[in-house]
Amino acid sequence: LTGARPPLSAIKTLEHEPESMTLLAPYDGSELSLAAVRRATEFADYRGEPVVVLTVVPDNQEFAVERGWIDPGERHDPDEVAARFEAEVNQVAPDATFRAERPEPGAVRGATTINDVTRTIREVARELDVSMVFVGSDNAGRVSTPETSVGSPISEDPAYDVLIVRHSEED
Repeated sequence: LTGARPPLSAIKTLEHEPESMTLLAPYDGSELSLAAVRRATEFADYRGEPVVVLTVVPDNQEFAVERGWIDPGERHDPDEVAARFEAEVNQVAPDATFRAERPEPGAVRGATTINDVTRTIREVARELDVSMVFVGSDNAGRVSTPETSVGSPISEDPAYDVLIVRHSEED
């Protein structure tokens, strides 16, 4: 018969697994970023996907004080901050991969430390080909956001979906 379909036994089945998505959760020691890490791991448990928790620690004393990572006058050691954050993350997301980055200061002329942190998060997101970023921010998505927020610039990148966590477990 012309146009007759072959029997089902003659049709090869394509056997492939869907590509695994990587989920990224930037962590800066804040309650909201910790809540974002928790949400990313909950989502990963449901979907069976890996989570990468990224800490970006600039070598900038003033920035570290502003973020509450160190006290005024205390010596800033980015490696110590990253180690402390890794320990905090391991308590709530032991199966996540922890990654610490130090942005290259002055990589972009006129960039602020926040710009450097944002650029580093975006670069890692592209490198890992993440499908979703979990951002802890009470400012992302607002019409007016403070210059100290990385949430809004991260949420504007169309390369990945973004889940904005605005409430910590303590709220």
